[in-house]
This record gives sequence, structure tokens and C-alpha cells, in this order.
Amino acid sequence: MNITILDDYQDTVRTLTCFSKLAGHNVTIWNDHTKDVDILAGRLKDTEALALIRERTPIRGPLLEKLLKLRIISQRSVYPHIDVDICTRRGVIVSSDMHPGRPSYATAELAWGLIVAALRHIPQEVAALKAGRWQSTLGTGLHGRTLGVYSYGRIGSVVAGYGKAFGMKVLVWGREASLARAHAEGYASARSREAFFEECDVISLHLRFNSATRGIVTAADLARMKPTALLVNTSRAGLIEAGALVDALKRGRPGMAAADVYEEEPVLNAAHPLLALDNALCTPHIGYVTRSGYEGMFGSIFDQILAYAAGKPVNVVNPEVLKLR
Repeated sequence: MNITILDDYQDTVRTLTCFSKLAGHNVTIWNDHTKDVDILAGRLKDTEALALIRERTPIRGPLLEKLLKLRIISQRSVYPHIDVDICTRRGVIVSSDMHPGRPSYATAELAWGLIVAALRHIPQEVAALKAGRWQSTLGTGLHGRTLGVYSYGRIGSVVAGYGKAFGMKVLVWGREASLARAHAEGYASARSREAFFEECDVISLHLRFNSATRGIVTAADLARMKPTALLVNTSRAGLIEAGALVDALKRGRPGMAAADVYEEEPVLNAAHPLLALDNALCTPHIGYVTRSGYEGMFGSIFDQILAYAAGKPVNVVNPEVLKLR
């Protein structure tokens, strides 16, 4: 089969152990990123199986209509970037391993790394030391502080456990089902949504991004946070009201933010307003990007392609296409 892998920024996929699964197939890997439909159509014109890295490239109608040889899109996790209905109409299988019950420990670990790095001013202290200065700032410890976890799901529950291990008081907020899970596992919820934002010293967002959660964290929410508080977002930028975080940081409530996600990615040439703020710690969406994580992700992506090639597709999110085919 002609297999194409998009958006392998670090040129890592070919170095993975699981890559050997594709031996005997014609594999093309693109390391740069584009959303230009005509460029993508040219790159994918002979592609039969398309492997995606999460939601990096939208696969929608104008592109799908040009991909006459495409038979399967294989990926992992949610798929808001794929027009599944048009895939079905065109006879393209969408296979996506939803890995139920398996949290992204890598994302939870990065969230915690950002919390420690931001509150202890680690990037600033490293830069100062390299510039010849000694002890330039005064950081904040975590023990005894209040950690707010917004949505107690697969990743949020892991982050809550890290907070408990660090001696923090953990408060949870979210939908009723989320709060019920947290209560069952011994965590308290805030008295109210307003109290959640007012009382927490650190708030980490772990909601799934969809139409119901778009902009769920508002400018008013941010304005309630302490001037010493930290907001951490390793989930999706769209959870926060557009433009609200930059404005809030300029006003000093919250006092700091750490972000791994942005409205448009990749962010190149430092072209994002958060990068110009001294009280924002920014990383390039590396939450899930680890070698072990890639082995697991691409192992399942490649298995889905091989299952299709064997005539037994798995993890099909549009089973109607099987009847059409």
C-alpha cells in the first residue's frame, strides 16, 4: 500500500521500533506542516492509507474530494479535524483507537513540570545563571497550596494524584459526573464555580474540547483568580475565551500562566502574543510527545492500517462505510 504520514515534526516516526510493521509497504513521511488544500492534495494524490498525528492537519471536504485513491485514515483519539460524513460518502474508512481508560501520563507529567517550572521560576533562573547572575528571583512552593483540577477525567485524575503527593489541597470542578468520580476517590469539590477560581493557587485545565466547552473559561473567571495564582493549559487553547488569557495576564489576574496549546498550530517565528509576556511559560504542544507515547500511538495506527490491508478493519468510527464498500 501507499502510506503517508503527515506532520512528523522531529522526523521521529522512522526511528520507532513499531515502524518495522510497515515493512514491504511504500511509506512517505512529511516533516513540515501545511494546511493548504492544493499542496496537501499534491502530496497525497497516490495515498491509499493516511496516518495522522492527532489533530495537526484538518481533513475536510475540499481535500477529501481530491484524494481519489484514499481508502483509510488511521489515527488515535478524538477526530474533530476529520469530516467523517464525507469520508463515509467517499468510501474512506476512519479507524481511530480511542484507548479507553488509558490516560496520557506524558501530558499529566508535562502539566506538573510546567507547574513546578513556573512557580519556581526555573527558566528565568537558568537563563540568569548562564548570564552570570546568582539567585535572581524568589519562587513559590507547592506544599500547603491549593490545586484546582478542572474536570476529573483520565488526565485530571492523574494530576490530582500528583498534587496530593506534593502535599497540596486538591479541589475539583466540572460536570456532575466528573465531581462524582472525584468524590468517590476522596477529592473535594469547590463550593461553587466562582469559589474554584477565587481560592485555587494553581488551576490545571483537563477538559475535552468540543462545542460545549469552547470558551468555557471566561474573562470573568480569570479575573477572579489571585494575582499570585497560576493557570495551566495542556488541553486545548479553545477552552479559554478568545483573547482572554493574554488580557488577564496583562492585568495581573492570574499572575502567571503556562500553556502547551494554541489556537493555531504550529506557532512559528514566535508569532503568538503569549510568547511576548514575561509571566507566561510556553511549550510547543509537547504534552503527549514522548518516545514511549509515540510507540504506543503509532503501534495502534499501524495495526489499524495492517488490519485494513488484511480485509479486517478495526476501530472503525464510520461502520456505515463497510456496508457501502
